[in-house]
Amino acid sequence: MNSHFLRLEWKQYFRSSYWQTGIALKVIMVFFALYFLVSFLALGIGSFFLIRKLYPDSDPLQVVNTYLVFAFLGDLVFRYLMQKIPIMNIKPLLILDIKKKSIVHFILTKSAFSFFNVMPLFFYIPFAIVLVGQGYNGLGVTGWFFTMLFLTLFNNYVNFLINKNQKIFFTLATILAALCSVQYFGVYDVASAAGPLFDAIYAEPIWALVPLVLVVLSYNANFNYLKTRVYLDDAVKKDVKEVKSVDLSWTDRFGEVAPFLRNDIRLIWRNKRPRTVFLLSFVFIAYALIFFTQEVYEQKMPVFLIFAALFVTGGFVMNFGQFIPAWDSAYYKMIMSQNIKYRLFLESKWYLMVVMTFVLYLLSIPYIYFGLDKFLMITAGAIYNIGFNSILLLYAGSFNRKRIDLDKSAFANYQGTSATQFIVIIPILALPMLLFWIFKTTISFNAGILSIAVVGLLTLVFKKYLMNFIEKKYIQDKYAAIHAFDQTT
Repeated sequence: MNSHFLRLEWKQYFRSSYWQTGIALKVIMVFFALYFLVSFLALGIGSFFLIRKLYPDSDPLQVVNTYLVFAFLGDLVFRYLMQKIPIMNIKPLLILDIKKKSIVHFILTKSAFSFFNVMPLFFYIPFAIVLVGQGYNGLGVTGWFFTMLFLTLFNNYVNFLINKNQKIFFTLATILAALCSVQYFGVYDVASAAGPLFDAIYAEPIWALVPLVLVVLSYNANFNYLKTRVYLDDAVKKDVKEVKSVDLSWTDRFGEVAPFLRNDIRLIWRNKRPRTVFLLSFVFIAYALIFFTQEVYEQKMPVFLIFAALFVTGGFVMNFGQFIPAWDSAYYKMIMSQNIKYRLFLESKWYLMVVMTFVLYLLSIPYIYFGLDKFLMITAGAIYNIGFNSILLLYAGSFNRKRIDLDKSAFANYQGTSATQFIVIIPILALPMLLFWIFKTTISFNAGILSIAVVGLLTLVFKKYLMNFIEKKYIQDKYAAIHAFDQTT
């Protein structure tokens, strides 16, 4: 039966609308997948020797073990945001003489081969091989490796149980942020407290049975949950969603754009893909830590600090803005049939991006800890995102012709993606980096930062004229967009 399911999956995959997307997009996505796999492979091979070089008095395995608790919590948060829940077109199978438990077992087994589960193995397998090659106990390394494998699968199945529960996600994200904070600021050494748990598994491999039990329990929990829902009545009935009303009267201060702004806020909070984009924008606040904590960037590659500073406040602008107006593609025809000013529709998107950028900027104030110069970079980046990037992305949106399914996961989802999204990256990121490099090289560091802020401010000064031009472009292409968004494949 499993072989039959596999043949059906194979045919469904190669007959899907995915293969109707452009070859260039496929090549780019394959490139990114290979990049991550090769990066994890290189890290798995070289981390042992790198740790030994940086910390000659420490055991590399123990150093890795101390940070595994952060890795697995971070993995669970990342899965919630990005991993697709395994699906199978089971409706035609429910009327056939096929045991429902066979269908459920196949769905759960299929999920074990997710990219999120395969990617960590490109670190754990070579790292385990290096450990054995360096004289570590083979049985202990085997127990340690299977513990990593079982915990990865445990995260996989736990994610399916919590995926619809936002409270659990925010709880996990808060725990992870709190643990990282107390570790970084020296309040409590979380890493040293958690590391011995994994050290004990290396010393006594029998403890690897504990995470195995966790995998079995989480698998059974998913199995029991899905088995009660694999029925024809559930498959054909309409989903009835309970929508909670939220007081959005505060948006009235934005005047005529308030109704559109309220619709955008509801769209983000009630649908998975835009909600994921919204939540990821807060994750991007921490992106600059990768660069600001490394002296090599400040001394030899300061231009990459600008790259990081842009992402701190630009996560929402870049990810939400690049798919305007495709977010409204499901009901774009209805919007265009109303007696409304197109300018108000566009202004609401702009206000939303500006407000979110300002909120992210306020949350980035703690970066002053790394120096006033770096916080000035973030400030200039925020002005650039509010001014130049928001206007540019509104203009680029007039070329969007791809429909978006709001309930699909954001990870490996190419709906709405076209050449526009890749072309617009050049002025969004490359232009401020180039400006900073030119003015820093020819004048001074402060001049480089000021040049970025000036571009953002100049865009704001001419916003009225630019928005007039953009509005005309949208109106000109209105019927082409309506026709394109009506296409479901």
